[in-house]
Amino acid sequence: MTSLRKLGSSGLEVFPLALGGNVFGWTADEAASFAVLDAYAAAGGNFVDTADSYSAWAEGNSGGESETIIGKWVKARGNRDDIVIATKVSQHPDHQGLTGANIKAAADASLRRLGTDRIDLYYTHFDKPEVPVEEIVGALDDLVKAGKVRHIAASNISPGRLRASLEFSDREGLARYVALQPHYNLVSRDTYEGALQDLAAASGLAAVPYYALAAGFLTGKYRPGTTVDSARAQGAARHLGTERGQKVLTALDEVARAHDAEAATVALAWLAARPTVAAPIASARTVEQLPALLAVADLKLTEAETTRLTEASA
Repeated sequence: MTSLRKLGSSGLEVFPLALGGNVFGWTADEAASFAVLDAYAAAGGNFVDTADSYSAWAEGNSGGESETIIGKWVKARGNRDDIVIATKVSQHPDHQGLTGANIKAAADASLRRLGTDRIDLYYTHFDKPEVPVEEIVGALDDLVKAGKVRHIAASNISPGRLRASLEFSDREGLARYVALQPHYNLVSRDTYEGALQDLAAASGLAAVPYYALAAGFLTGKYRPGTTVDSARAQGAARHLGTERGQKVLTALDEVARAHDAEAATVALAWLAARPTVAAPIASARTVEQLPALLAVADLKLTEAETTRLTEASA
């Protein structure tokens, strides 16, 4: 049985891989999404990440498709108490922004789609600097007091705004962020390391990185001269043309061979071992893509291997 990890000061315990729900209702239809969710749960997974806006960008979608599918799955399986559901607010076409009124309306809409009475972890998806942190935190605290949200978190926020939010929560005795969702992986380290990571560490926040596999680049399937059938292929392939990308692939291949593991597993294991990280996020549109992701729970890199990857990605 894979040991669960504590999510900051929240009291929540989560599987060391958060299953990304961005593909549900986009590149994975309801049946495929159910199959992926079933396989993840069967392996001990309990941490599902989504957002109210997933996947408004897809033709014919209006946002909320992922939450709806997750809600249907949880109801069908009767496992709500076993799953930690994280969702986000600020980007749904009908609920843009982080005003207090919008946060509350968006939360109610998410609860309806998820078919549940509470959100375990509620993120501000993209910070809106024009809205005072007092208004944002105040609205989130109201949701916690109402029992609609258990814990709050932030994504895509500057160190200054994060610090101001935490200080306000502490000063007023209101709900406090317990987690941070940064863009962070082997080919994008400055998006988290530095002031943001230092603040998270000093404040006891858990990091739950997104783009953990750099839109698929760190799976190792993108190589010179190859064509990959993926909606995210263009974003992933751009790393092939960088010196860092090439160095990272070489290092991943070396470490993967030593463990008879997939490159994706190694990339996630490096991330999972970084300071403050509780669980990287990765998504799978098919059951066949899951084993390499789930294997992060059992792969322990040596100090030398970790150093090799860290130096290659510098």
